[in-house]
Amino acid sequence: GQMVLRVNPNWVPPFQLRLLQLGSWQTGPSFPLWLCSQKDLEYLNISNSRISDVVPSDVNLSRNQISGQIQYLPQSQVYFFVHLSFNNFSGPLPRISGNDTLAMVVLGLANNLFSGEIPYCWIKWQSLRVLRLDGNRVSGKIPISMGTSTKFQSLHLHNNRLHGEIPLSLKSCTNLVAINFGENELNGHIPGWMGHGLPNLIILILRSNKFGGNIPDHLCALTSLQILDLSNNHLFGSIPRCISNFAAMMFMNLLSVVMKGQFLEYGNTLNLVRLVDLSRNNLSGEIPQEVVNLQALQTLNLSQNHLTGKIPKLIGAMILIETLDLSQNQLTGSIPESISGMTFLSHLNLSFNNLTGIIPTSTQLQSFNESCYAGNHLCGPPLKGCRGSGKETDVKNRAKGIGKGREINWFYVSMPLGFVTGFWCVLGPLVFNRRWRTELWWKVYDLVGKF
Repeated sequence: GQMVLRVNPNWVPPFQLRLLQLGSWQTGPSFPLWLCSQKDLEYLNISNSRISDVVPSDVNLSRNQISGQIQYLPQSQVYFFVHLSFNNFSGPLPRISGNDTLAMVVLGLANNLFSGEIPYCWIKWQSLRVLRLDGNRVSGKIPISMGTSTKFQSLHLHNNRLHGEIPLSLKSCTNLVAINFGENELNGHIPGWMGHGLPNLIILILRSNKFGGNIPDHLCALTSLQILDLSNNHLFGSIPRCISNFAAMMFMNLLSVVMKGQFLEYGNTLNLVRLVDLSRNNLSGEIPQEVVNLQALQTLNLSQNHLTGKIPKLIGAMILIETLDLSQNQLTGSIPESISGMTFLSHLNLSFNNLTGIIPTSTQLQSFNESCYAGNHLCGPPLKGCRGSGKETDVKNRAKGIGKGREINWFYVSMPLGFVTGFWCVLGPLVFNRRWRTELWWKVYDLVGKF
């Protein structure tokens, strides 16, 4: 007899399959969209199924163990979202066959074993908005031709082996919202043109490269910036006083994004990643007083530099700070009393400076481990006592054995596809209703304008 599978078009199976054999089943005439919910498939057969529908516009084979090489991407104009991330694909990055351009909006090739250089044929990618090549073994320079893909909004090339400078041609990609070039071997200066050339930028991550020179003042023009991570480079000079121009770090706003086919409010969630990380550089001078104006900031890391002077007296005005790391600098003076007003503070590191005096009193400050204050001349709880109390404490003498390589285990690094590396990519494959497909990205980025 003939085998027939009848399910509601919007059915979502309450299970995940690894093997699915539906050959010669009458699953047509429509393409079974419920297959898109199966994330663990290793084998699929839907041959001879009387399907007469169009091919789905989104292809999601991510998070499997698929191996082999992808020599060419299809010329078909129907694939808008292609997700092949978190597999074992190897060899050079795929190219476009023929002379056609692609209508692709999202291309995810992250966390595979791709190697070689990034192809130079970006003139064919005029519709591409999100590109994820992170977590591979890609080498060479960032192609100048990448600047011809002017609709780019999210560009993730981190954790590869890229070298050279950031090409000036990317200045043409004025729609860019997120850039992550971290964990490469890029060098030269951080381009000042990013400040005025990329006005919509919300995320800029250039950590763990070989950038030198000063932090350009022009970056302060990025008033929508929420994440600035320039850590572990060779930057020198002072921290720009115009840092207070980062308006998105000064005020709490609400961002609505389209996800899973519905509107969700992400005010509190996105605020968790308002971050400035300038650690592990050669920065000098004082911490600018203007930094206290960033009252919506959650994380500030200035550790392992050569900063001098006092901690800003009004630092407690940054009432939403959860992580504050000023360790391994040459800061002097006392810990400001205002710091006791940081009621959300959950991680503090002031170790290995030249701070003196009594630790201010607050629930948070006394609850931290003594190592947070090591390498200074401080006293008072959680240390044993102050001079004159009969329990003198010189923290420098108590700091032996505490390593200087202490770093924050940043929460956004450990989040799978987190906001920094996957927020813009997860939108596409989660939306299966066809009427959303052609309008999805326009709606999302219209809303980003409200950020």
